[in-house]
Amino acid sequence: MSEAELMKLEKQAVRRLDFAILPMMTMFYLLSFLDRANIGNARVAGLQKDLGMSDWQYQVCVTILYVPYICAELPSNLLLRKIGPRYLMPTLLTLWGLMVALQGLVTSYPGLVTARAFLGLVEGPMFPGIVLYLSSFYTRSELAFRVAVFFSSASLSGAFSGLLAAAIINMDGISGRPGWAWIFILEGIFSSLVGILGFFIIPSTPQELKFMTAEMREVLIRRLERDKPSSSTHEDHFSFKEVFRSLRSPHVLIVFAIFYMEGTVLYGQALFLPSIVNQLGFSANKTQLLSVGPFAGGFIVTLTASMFSDRIKSRAIPTMLISILGVIGFSIYLSSDEKYTRYGSLFFTVPGVYAAVPPVSAWMSNNSEPHYRRATSIALGFVATNAGGITSTWLFPTSESPRYKKTTIINLTFTILIIVGSGINVLLLNHMNKQKIKKREEILKPYNIDSDDEKGTNAKRAWVELGDRHPDFKYSL
Repeated sequence: MSEAELMKLEKQAVRRLDFAILPMMTMFYLLSFLDRANIGNARVAGLQKDLGMSDWQYQVCVTILYVPYICAELPSNLLLRKIGPRYLMPTLLTLWGLMVALQGLVTSYPGLVTARAFLGLVEGPMFPGIVLYLSSFYTRSELAFRVAVFFSSASLSGAFSGLLAAAIINMDGISGRPGWAWIFILEGIFSSLVGILGFFIIPSTPQELKFMTAEMREVLIRRLERDKPSSSTHEDHFSFKEVFRSLRSPHVLIVFAIFYMEGTVLYGQALFLPSIVNQLGFSANKTQLLSVGPFAGGFIVTLTASMFSDRIKSRAIPTMLISILGVIGFSIYLSSDEKYTRYGSLFFTVPGVYAAVPPVSAWMSNNSEPHYRRATSIALGFVATNAGGITSTWLFPTSESPRYKKTTIINLTFTILIIVGSGINVLLLNHMNKQKIKKREEILKPYNIDSDDEKGTNAKRAWVELGDRHPDFKYSL
């Protein structure tokens, strides 16, 4: 097969790969974000009033989800390969659909807190699991856009959430249930049905891909081996050493800090945007509809920015440019007293927050190898994100509405620090790339690669043990 024919076959295989796994992963994450954040719509529809909850109790209900959520992320990522994505991920979605539906049956604050805690336990593994899953099918330079495709469903879910809530609350009183209860019940049932469908559709590895010829599957496997040589060996077994190597990597820790700040700002927008719009002086139903626009804008910017990120093979530049939008939005919101201007600022803040997540997620995945080190780094990133989610739930007390001056200053500061942190990480990674090249012989000397290594055993061992510290592994900037 000529080189031109091989390239054509590779493009066809990647296109079929996109159709085989991205739609389902997008739907999984859309439902994950929708089912986690719909409590904001339920609040506007009367949840807090009907259950007699104070602001503090409502914030506890939002916060409690993230405790088991965070605890589940790392163990599940380390188990994903062992159990298999085709079993673990649909099981999680089916179970959390049931948890969401049960929220519609609660009649008290303790009942809602309990349901939210169990929801967090089964939802936690999904985001890091999808990023790890996609990194097993796509090359490093393709990952940001694929993450963006499924993650942009988060901003899309914000738009859908408002539209669905506006329609569903008209069921108020049916079967004696309030409108906010039907938001949980109907969305939860749908999630469980999609989870059951996932058992029959999701492949665990490239070898299990359907609707592909054997040649296409072989092309996909070979391109992954070229991009990540450690994936071509079966010697990559779980070890706590890989977990600790991830924890000791300075570039992982910097992105961890970026993820925390990103999570604080992101979840504040996701969970409280309906309340922010409502407290600007708009009616409940108009609030649901007005929440759609900023999230729709975030959807478009997320896809565009991630395509740009993959094309220029950079993660820092898009992250920094996107975050500038957030800085503009928070600055406008902070300085204005006019409600329509403040609402307009959300068209900067939502894209400026949401669109940064895919390149940052790809950055974390791109720069950690082999598999279990990458699994750990990705999970740590989302532990930080959801720790930020916990922080965000305490930043929007009703007593400070609609200006939320302190919260807006915090969000503005964090967005600026994301820009600074990205710049520092670029300088560090560039330095590490140069040092690995300079010390190549010293790094590879213990593996005796150039002497009596006909089967490439020592070379494979070097890739497995060194991973991203291998001299031939170039960190993404």
